[in-house]
Amino acid sequence: MTVQRPFLTEEGQALIGLAREIADGELAPRVDEFEAERRFPRELFRVLGRAGLLGLPYAEEHGGGGVPYELYLQVLEEVAARWLAVAEGMSVHTLSCYPLAAHGTDVQRKRLLPDMLGGELLGAYCLSEPHSGSDAAALKTRAEACPDGYVVRGTKAWITHAGQADFYNVFVRTGGPGAAGISCLLIDAQTPGVVPQGPEKTMGLRSSTVAQLVFDGAAVPADRLVGDEGAGFRIALSALDGGRLGIAACAVGLAQAALDYAAAYAKEREQFGRPIAEFQGVGFMLADMATQVAAARALYLSAARLRDAGLPHTAEAAKAKLFCTDTAMKVTTDAVQVLGGAGYVSDHPVERYMREAKVLQIFEGTNQIQRVVISRSL
Repeated sequence: MTVQRPFLTEEGQALIGLAREIADGELAPRVDEFEAERRFPRELFRVLGRAGLLGLPYAEEHGGGGVPYELYLQVLEEVAARWLAVAEGMSVHTLSCYPLAAHGTDVQRKRLLPDMLGGELLGAYCLSEPHSGSDAAALKTRAEACPDGYVVRGTKAWITHAGQADFYNVFVRTGGPGAAGISCLLIDAQTPGVVPQGPEKTMGLRSSTVAQLVFDGAAVPADRLVGDEGAGFRIALSALDGGRLGIAACAVGLAQAALDYAAAYAKEREQFGRPIAEFQGVGFMLADMATQVAAARALYLSAARLRDAGLPHTAEAAKAKLFCTDTAMKVTTDAVQVLGGAGYVSDHPVERYMREAKVLQIFEGTNQIQRVVISRSL
């Protein structure tokens, strides 16, 4: 089923149409192969970039698409419904462009942003470490000042695009303990001393490279500091508001794909002489799935409209991330149940959807952390 989006402008409808065309023509036919082989689809990201889909919510003057966040998120949802790992990669890249776009100097933005937003360069966001995930302010990766800039030593963990990205936003300690001692550096992937480790063997999103990233005396020029020294933690948190909305949209796309597949299967699969969709036990399950997906979509769009209006949206982004990803886990699990034994084998995509949904509840802040953010806002 194609999701109806009647409230978009003519330009918005055209963008969604472009996203669907690329997702159906370039992504959907390849997802099973790349997932089975744990192969990163680098060239497909170039295709998305050349189509203008990797810099959508950023200013046109810097090479972005200049579209509202609300529209960008709906593009992500469309891509996620065909290939979650690619949509997640788009979200991570968009997140990795945020520090420079929002906190860089005019000189930095003019020099660096066009290539980042144009799609030829792929980004990564380096906040988590082996000992500090949710407790990001405890990070230990250190950048020591030197005459020409900084020398970085430490290890980042769970880095999407590690070893594949062209640039890394790296949150480092330039001062004392706690959040006030953290700064943000934009580091080229080819910098000597930047050493990606082997990829993690993940449950889902197998075509998305995730790995540790070691900084072994990497020399970074002073002009790659984004924002002021000590402002890194504030930059990281403000970036995560947008990143969480990106994951919320990805979760809705995945849930929609699971709902669509389960509903189509239930109309074709017959037991006791009629399609199983006609049995109330299955029909009501599908009804609940459809309602949850619709509610999740409305929640992330509402939060996006606050962002577009320049209004506070930290708690609303957390609510959207929490609800949408929990919905994706529930809906994909129910999709497997609708298919029964067929849902448990890889002949059907719902088993992959279920495996992929789990990580959405974990990254960009676990859903337990989202509850902390929400409860503190009350």
